[in-house]
Parts: sequence; structure tokens; C-alpha cells
Amino acid sequence: MIIHSVMPIETVMQGFDEHQPAFQEIELGGVTMQVETVDARRVRIVRLFSPDPQDYLNPHYTPGTIIAFAPNFPSDKRG
Repeated sequence: MIIHSVMPIETVMQGFDEHQPAFQEIELGGVTMQVETVDARRVRIVRLFSPDPQDYLNPHYTPGTIIAFAPNFPSDKRG
């Protein structure tokens, strides 16, 4: 990476290594993908894990796409 700036490199890079994304693997529509948490209810697609080339051509699965996400917890059956 080359940065051309009149500002000192320390100022430009301040906080650069503090960002640590939270990655998860989920399955959506039968396609396993890696996502990054945006906030409590949304995730951004980072990459796909699929052997099917058609999945990579689907515009809904394009990396960078933000999707609504709600974890699916198993129901607690007490009896």
C-alpha cells in the first residue's frame, strides 16, 4: 500500500490496527458464507464458501452486500 499525504504517517495510520472485525460463518439460501457484523441486526458479506459457480454470479451474494441477520436459536422445551 502506498500513501501519498502531506500529513505525518503517524496521523494517517492512527487507529488503523485497532479495528478488529467480528467474522462469522452463516448459511443463507443453502450457501455458506463469511460475514462481518455491522451492528446488532445487520451483517456484511465478506466471501462465499461454495463449490457452485452460479452462487458467485448471484447478485444477492455479492461481497459487500449488507443483509438483515437474526440468529436462529433452538427453542427451549421444558416439560
